[in-house]
Amino acid sequence: MGTDTLRAVAADDPAERRREQRGWYFYDWACSVYSTSVLTVFLGPYLTSVAKSAADADGYVHPLGVPVRAGSFFAYSVSASVVVAILVMPLAGAAADRSGRKKPLLGLCAYLGAAATTGMFFLDGQRYLLGGLLLIVANASVAVSMVVYNSYLPQIAPPEERDAVSSRGWAFGYAAGSLVLVANLVLFTAHDSFGVSESTAVRICLASAGIWWGAFTLVPLRRLRDRRTTSSAPAVHGWRQLAATVRDMRGKPLTLAFLLAYLIYNDGIQTVISQASVYGSEELGLGQSTLIAAVLLVQVLAVGGALGMGRLARKYGAKRTILGSLVAWTVTLGAGYFLPAGAPVWFFVLAACIGMVLGGSQALSRSLFSHLVPPGKEAEYFSAYEMSDRGMSWLGPLLFGLTYQLTGSYRDAIISLVAFFLIGFVLLARVPVRQAVRDAGNPVPERI
Repeated sequence: MGTDTLRAVAADDPAERRREQRGWYFYDWACSVYSTSVLTVFLGPYLTSVAKSAADADGYVHPLGVPVRAGSFFAYSVSASVVVAILVMPLAGAAADRSGRKKPLLGLCAYLGAAATTGMFFLDGQRYLLGGLLLIVANASVAVSMVVYNSYLPQIAPPEERDAVSSRGWAFGYAAGSLVLVANLVLFTAHDSFGVSESTAVRICLASAGIWWGAFTLVPLRRLRDRRTTSSAPAVHGWRQLAATVRDMRGKPLTLAFLLAYLIYNDGIQTVISQASVYGSEELGLGQSTLIAAVLLVQVLAVGGALGMGRLARKYGAKRTILGSLVAWTVTLGAGYFLPAGAPVWFFVLAACIGMVLGGSQALSRSLFSHLVPPGKEAEYFSAYEMSDRGMSWLGPLLFGLTYQLTGSYRDAIISLVAFFLIGFVLLARVPVRQAVRDAGNPVPERI
């Protein structure tokens, strides 16, 4: 692939390129509903309740004969899905690059995940093992599919378009998440009016995310094009491929430096997302309806945030805009430390601030990294990027939990996360991105 890919992007008919980009956006539209409705809102509490109904007198379930506290089963299932994804992502990335056939791999991962999510409709009674298995399959599938999806970005957008294209992709995802979450909440809160129980309403919400995911995946599969590859190197498996990718990155130390900065500040972002509801319920005493409404507010504002920060990047460059977002994250967490308990209005203000910087931080990080990837190794390098995004985001929750354990204060726990944004800011500020782009063998955009 390599230089041929760059020439192909440059030589593409603009109308055809726009058509392919619009198809690419729709995978974010398709799979983001899983992350929002299933993983963030409904599955955790529901799977925990199913596990508790199957627990013994001491509150334990026994998957594969191992005693597990029912309240921990969901978290352990998420962790298991991360392990599976880490094992598969490097292999998937290498196979996509070497074969050039990315669409079949994207379709396989998408429909495997969509089928598992749709199957969550049958998660009732005491079927906690079924729920855990479906969660592992769906979560690992979406992670691996994002490796392939992200690797299309350098192929469908020339350097000067990538910030905008990546931002629009994120905005599509948040828009879909908001739309479906509104429909889910209507069904959930008014389930009696629809003649279904609360449990059935939740299972419909879970399954509808899978149907949505599968249906809208048809759009990118129709519009994206596979590029021929000239590589004849054999595929390397699993961790050997990851080790080979890391060795290759050592020859691109500035790309590796950016990835380290991203790993750290993204760990902070992911921890804020996952722990904000805990902070709201346990420290601020807010109810479930308030927390769900806050999640919806984040989704809605993240659309405008992603697009707005994309426009800022065109004027100031992606690096400066990301650095500005890290300052905003730091200020937001500092303000969150002082939020009064029992005051949902101020929690909504905090959610609004998170929404405005969330989408842009992630979108611009993705587009900036795409400039630092050597041509022909897009999926391979994005597998390492995706592992940073999903597989390595455990330090933040660990620090959050340890801080709470030592201090007994969720306020101290939330403010401890500022360290990730400060360290990430310093590391990113030190990366000379123009030189990094040149070292990767890519043309340097006017603004980066």
